[in-house]
Amino acid sequence: MSGCDCDALKQPVRQPLMPVAEALERLLDATRPTAQLETVPVLQALGRVLAQTPVAAVDVPPAANSAMDGYAVCRADLQADQETCLPVSQRIAAGTGPAALQPGTAARIFTGANIPAGADAVIMQEQARAEGEGVWLPADVKAQQNIRPQGQDVQQGKPVLACGSRLQAADLGVLASVGLADVQVYKRLKVALLCTGDELIQPGTPLAPGQIYNSNRFLLQGLLQGLGMEVIDLGQVADTPEATEAALQKASEQADLIISTGGVSVGEEDHIKGCVEKLGALALWRINLKPGKPLAYGHVNQVPFFGLPGNPGSAMITFCLFARPCLLKQQGMNVQPPLSVKVPAGFVREREIGRQEYLRVRLEDGVLKPFANQSSGMLSSASWSNGLALIPPRTCIGEGQLVDFIPLSELLG
Repeated sequence: MSGCDCDALKQPVRQPLMPVAEALERLLDATRPTAQLETVPVLQALGRVLAQTPVAAVDVPPAANSAMDGYAVCRADLQADQETCLPVSQRIAAGTGPAALQPGTAARIFTGANIPAGADAVIMQEQARAEGEGVWLPADVKAQQNIRPQGQDVQQGKPVLACGSRLQAADLGVLASVGLADVQVYKRLKVALLCTGDELIQPGTPLAPGQIYNSNRFLLQGLLQGLGMEVIDLGQVADTPEATEAALQKASEQADLIISTGGVSVGEEDHIKGCVEKLGALALWRINLKPGKPLAYGHVNQVPFFGLPGNPGSAMITFCLFARPCLLKQQGMNVQPPLSVKVPAGFVREREIGRQEYLRVRLEDGVLKPFANQSSGMLSSASWSNGLALIPPRTCIGEGQLVDFIPLSELLG
């Protein structure tokens, strides 16, 4: 099953730059969720996307229990305006089934233990005074104080998580709390990753003149693994039409989505564009974005394809803004915009630019401080920063002005 519908995506090359929001909307509209499902143990479901809406088979907690170490009592046995001394009739630890509370007595009880029948309050041990076989208890005890009612957290028969949720650690605990040992999820997407450029070499090899180390391979593999995707690493592809076509063909046979970096321009050594069009279809876009104006999207033998810019700063930004939400939707997730908050700018921007800019910034002392060099080739800026500051097109920024800040934690996992 194809993960994309590319019919409405093509943009004439000479059209004005496409706004970021419009480009993302069109990409998401063209993305089709996978239909492949599997059942996995809850302990192995971290980061997976739910393909069902789990329903609670039990109440959580299954019975009323004590929120404190203390004494379970019936308020009717207590004096309203002074201390009361009651004998202690039983000791109730968590995990044991208590007997009914004997009238005119208190029960020693511990956190998490079931409330005995006949008790309607728990007095914390710090407010009680043990004396011999009895205990002195305070006045003014409120009904149901320090008691967690049955079903307070989750009620039997109610949905506990929504289909399309990406499971976090707390979600696993919730699933376990309602007795689920296994859960149905969407199968992990297989994403083929290939990098083009004869100038690229792998770390560990001495650089020759004109060569650079291939950082995009490591960057994108890390980003994909952070999303829980299965990465098919096709390595570096030689700058020839034959090698490029062979790599794309292989990728389409093995993967649910293909990502490449570089090679989508119109230079004599840029072969991605022609090979993608030969094997499928390609929409080349120019997006009103800095960094990362060029972006390619299409399909190879009906497998969705993203062609990211070769500059690592641009590759990271375009992946986070466009490829990531599409990957998550294709994975079956209910995709929401990343969280952003208004934070004062710790910088001045006096010159307007026509593109929507994402500055790599660090939130320090309550203000946003930009990395000194915002070049699209600077990947160290992303390693240094902890978020992005969104600067709308044709906007100047004054010191202290509120700007939208997107934490990198919203974009990298």
